[in-house]
Amino acid sequence: MAAAQPKAPVGAAAARRLARGCWSAFWDYETPKVIVVRNRRLGVVYRTVQLLILLYFVWYVFIVQKSYQDSETGPESSIITKVKGITTSEHKVWDVEEYVKPPEGGSIFSIITRIEVTPFQTLGICPESIRVHNAICHSDNDCVAGELDMLGNGLRTGRCVPYYHGASKTCEVSGWCPVEDGASVSQFLGTMAPNFTILIKNSIHYPKFQFSKGNIAGRKDDYLKHCTFDYVSDPYCPIFKLGFIVEQAGENFTELAHRGGVIGAIINWDCDLDLSASECNPKYSFRRLDPKQVPASSGYNFRFAKYYKINGTTTRTLIKAYGIRIDVIVHGQAGKFSLIPTIINLATALTSIGVGSFLCDWILLTFMNKNKVYSHKKFDKMVDAPDQHAGLPTSRLAQQDSTPADPRGLAQL
Repeated sequence: MAAAQPKAPVGAAAARRLARGCWSAFWDYETPKVIVVRNRRLGVVYRTVQLLILLYFVWYVFIVQKSYQDSETGPESSIITKVKGITTSEHKVWDVEEYVKPPEGGSIFSIITRIEVTPFQTLGICPESIRVHNAICHSDNDCVAGELDMLGNGLRTGRCVPYYHGASKTCEVSGWCPVEDGASVSQFLGTMAPNFTILIKNSIHYPKFQFSKGNIAGRKDDYLKHCTFDYVSDPYCPIFKLGFIVEQAGENFTELAHRGGVIGAIINWDCDLDLSASECNPKYSFRRLDPKQVPASSGYNFRFAKYYKINGTTTRTLIKAYGIRIDVIVHGQAGKFSLIPTIINLATALTSIGVGSFLCDWILLTFMNKNKVYSHKKFDKMVDAPDQHAGLPTSRLAQQDSTPADPRGLAQL
């Protein structure tokens, strides 16, 4: 009698069936079922959503944003500036070499409009400024010898001495004397300053498109010697009057000249390189950069000194300068037609139109009275019940599957 063959484990057989099923399903092709629902309100929603999506892509994406172009931002840029003009104060005539700092002609420079001068300072001992913290004293006991205040003007000697004017006393210091607050004289340079002319020479380059251009007209005559900037008649004469810049920034010149401030001269190069190079033009705008609404941080000033000798003694003139600082800022974007972003955005537009179908399907399945009928027609639900159909012919099974659950169909939608 032959030995009984061992039976395969049940788990192994189930795993093989699952593997065969997955392999078979891998080669299946699924296609969506198309059902026409005749409902005017739903149709209006569907076409409206499609129209809005189409308008968004045609008007905003392709016309406004020009998404059919390859783009490059942040052009390579060079800036050269030059200031011309003379002005006067109460005591002297000032030229460019004295009121422009720094003189190199870079993208950031300052035009001095008011100064506070402390002349004839020498190294010695004198009263500390009354503005320095803990400088006011009543006796020598209030002053510590050797103490150094980082915001002060020198090393304290330990003596309490009378101030430069008034009845107050301050601690004596060893440093440059007299200190600034005790002997400074104010001078205003802004009388003629609105007529100063500023040349802003700018050249840009977009390396991706190998495109370069400058903001000066390519003329061989002495055009720049007798022109000033005008938005309409002279857009390629980048010579601006200081008064014009301050006015365009919305500021009062006299107030700005006394307290100082920072103004940004912004040059924008937005270029559509599908057009001719003559259509790529610089656009200028001006605005104040320092927060004038915050008194503690508004305004602009700096200090410098001029040194000389009197009878062999080193002497200096300390100048606290208030002025208008100009920051030239260049930015822009260039674009040119490219097939790749065009195809990507067209595919995105066509895909987004399908949002209308998704929205209408959600409305039908959620809010319509006959949503169950629609759900039955849209989705085929298969029930795995092989025991109930055992022994039935294949043609009868197909007949049962093709019989609609709702003989009225979608006529009630």
